[in-house]
This record gives sequence, structure tokens and C-alpha cells, in this order.
Amino acid sequence: MRSTGIMLAALLLVGATSPLGAANREHEQLMADIRMLQEQNQRLQQALVSLADTLKTVTARLDEQGAAARKGFADQKLVVDSVAGDLRVLREKLDETNVRLTSLSQDVDGVRDMLPKLAAQPSPLTSADPGAAPAQTASPGTAPAPAGVTPLAPVPTGANATGTTPRRLYETAYADYTAGQWSLAVQGFETYLKTYPKSDLADDAQYYIGESYSGDSRFREAAAAYERVISDYPQSDILPEAYYKVGITYERLGQPDRARTSYEYAVKAFPDTDAGRLAKQRLDGLNRRPR
Repeated sequence: MRSTGIMLAALLLVGATSPLGAANREHEQLMADIRMLQEQNQRLQQALVSLADTLKTVTARLDEQGAAARKGFADQKLVVDSVAGDLRVLREKLDETNVRLTSLSQDVDGVRDMLPKLAAQPSPLTSADPGAAPAQTASPGTAPAPAGVTPLAPVPTGANATGTTPRRLYETAYADYTAGQWSLAVQGFETYLKTYPKSDLADDAQYYIGESYSGDSRFREAAAAYERVISDYPQSDILPEAYYKVGITYERLGQPDRARTSYEYAVKAFPDTDAGRLAKQRLDGLNRRPR
């Protein structure tokens, strides 16, 4: 009986302690899970901090590369602008050289034309030889030369009637233009055109007649002069400027429709020239105005 009682007591004790042991194990497992989650959270926070640092570093490098790229583009633009300026200067010098060569060629032609006339002209100081050939017959309407005096050769007309070289004649008119002597410039360029109508500078002379009239605020005459460049010299390299200046003069005359027509042609026919780009700007301005 006594042994039976002891066994029952042991069984009761074991039954009473079993739930407590199970609760302890669950508590320990739960604490282990919490510690694991805390460690994972710490590792995630460290990873986020590292990622943030990496992002800052990448952003800084991108900013540096962007600044370097912008500086490179700016430097390239400066180089391109510098080269464009040098090309413009070279083109102007080339044009000036071409003008001088043309003038020299005209001078040579003028001298060549004068040489036969100078060779055929007798000296005015030489007296007639009694045994020489009979005196020249006077042209109708002129008195015969006195006896013993050889008549002078007639004054040349046409290309050499001005008594100066083509280059000097053109440069004199251009000097008057740059000095603001508008009337003298117009006279000089018109004389040049009458004397050397087939020269390479004829279209330039006609253009500067328009420029002189424009400088003198005589816009109707200026428009007519520019239009003569267009009509008389259709192959001229100064056509873009002529069309642009026609538009300018008609704007100043208060005729925007005619100005618009000239600008539109300049933009369409000469889009890659300075005159064409300026005409585009003027045309855009006209189109923004209320009609």
C-alpha cells in the first residue's frame, strides 16, 4: 500500500511539472525568434546605411561627370566659335584679295587698251616736216589745225574717258561711301558702272548705290537700286544681301507685304547665308505683328 501511494504521488508530481516545462520551452523559443529578428533588423539597417552611402557616392560621381561634360561642351563651343570667327576673317580677306585681283586685272586691261592709242598719238611739240605727208583731214564740224602744227589725238572715250584706273575709280567711290558722302558715292559708283559695265565689281557697285541711298534715307531709290542688283546680276554672290535689303527698305517705307515677299524669297533661296538668317528673323517679327 505504501509503495502504491508513493507511485501515485510521483505520477501526480510529474503531471504537475509537465505544463510548466512546456511553457518554458515555448518562452525560450519565442525569445530566440525575437533575438533572430533583432539581428536581422540590425543587418538590414546596416545594409540601408551602406546603400545610402553608395547612393551618395554614385550621385557625387554623376554630378562630377555631368559638370565635366558641360565644361567639355562649353570648351568645344568656344573652339567652334573661334574656328568660325577665323574662317569668317579668312573669307573676308579672301574676298578682299579677289577684289584687288579683279581691280588689277581691270587696270591691266585699261592700260592695254590705252597703249595702241598712246603709240598712235603724235607728240604735240613736233612741228610738221615740209616733206612730210599731207596734214590729216579735219573731221566735219572742226577747224583745221594751223600750218606747221600737228593736231593732237582725240580724247579717248568709253572705258578710259574718266582718266583713271578701274580700281581707283571704284575705291574712290567706296571711300566716299564709308565717309558718309552719300551723293558723291552714288555718283562715283554710277560713273564706274557706265565706264566698266562688264567688270566683276559691277554688281557690287550697284549694291553700294542702294547702300548709299539707304544711308541718305532715300529708301525708294535704295529699293530700286537693290532690285537692279537682282534683275541685272542674277548670278551675283551678293543676291542674298540684295533681297534682304529690299525687305528692309520696304519695311521703312511702310509696305510690310512687299517686305514679307522679299524676306520669304531670301529665306527660301538662301537659308544658309547670314542674309537668309537675318531675313528669317525679320520675317518672324513681321508675322507676329497684327495685320
